[in-house]
Amino acid sequence: MTSTLTISALTKRFGEVAALTGVSLSVAPGERVALLGHNGAGKSTLMKIILGLIPATSGEVTICDAAPGSPAARRAVAYLPENAAFHPALTGLEQIRHYLALRGEEQGQAMRLLEMVGLGKAARRRIGTYSKGMRQRVGLAQALIGNPRLLVLDEPTSGLDPVSRREFYVLLDNLAAQGASILLSSHALTEVEARTDRIVILSQGRLVAEGSLPDLRRRADLPVMLHVTARNGYGADIARLLPGAILVDGALHLTCRQSAKLETLGTIAGLGEKITDLEVLPPSLEDLYAHFSQAAAQ
Repeated sequence: MTSTLTISALTKRFGEVAALTGVSLSVAPGERVALLGHNGAGKSTLMKIILGLIPATSGEVTICDAAPGSPAARRAVAYLPENAAFHPALTGLEQIRHYLALRGEEQGQAMRLLEMVGLGKAARRRIGTYSKGMRQRVGLAQALIGNPRLLVLDEPTSGLDPVSRREFYVLLDNLAAQGASILLSSHALTEVEARTDRIVILSQGRLVAEGSLPDLRRRADLPVMLHVTARNGYGADIARLLPGAILVDGALHLTCRQSAKLETLGTIAGLGEKITDLEVLPPSLEDLYAHFSQAAAQ
């Protein structure tokens, strides 16, 4: 499958400072990729190069086989910043019509775009009355003009309430299902954990980890937590069979390495009716992010 975005050995220097060093990655059609990293890790610089706002020092970037900033790339890519700002006196419909006119697109598409992002009923309200979540939806509607092949989103859910965040990701899921590629930068690790296909971690301008969540868990081999609920009277017996387990109010808490998870689960399954419940808690994305970032720093 041809990648929508391809980055090869990308390096960007500002004088003596290396903002990016040898970064390579790709985003396929319909793929949702989370770009993670601390402030100063190089995320914003990478996005600016993709958008054609600044040039790379070396390396290559292509968007649908076009160079960043070229007319073809500008038609294929759309950007949504963390804080989308619009004229408060305009209605949502007027604002999107304005952007359509600037792009040379048919203004009759405005209502369809607003309906796609869930703003059909508020289309004729002034943007000054919108919540931040609604303004982000206006930004997404603007980004969808021209059916872009790649969406670059910078902290798109910052400041949104939990319901608005969930609805926003449903919109992204639908766009990805239609073939749009999504590159999303976020500090909200718990929400991207279940909403992306692949994770890219930058640290000090270098790509230090890349893969799906299961891939990263296997590579990190961090401890897996297991909570075993014992049937009445069997707690002490089970604790003797599970070295390192701690018995607390009838429940046993233990950890094992990712590589030993299946063996440990097999031992627990063999206990049969002596247990009533088992909860497996794998390392979270926050755990993995901390692991790979600290390893890179060392």
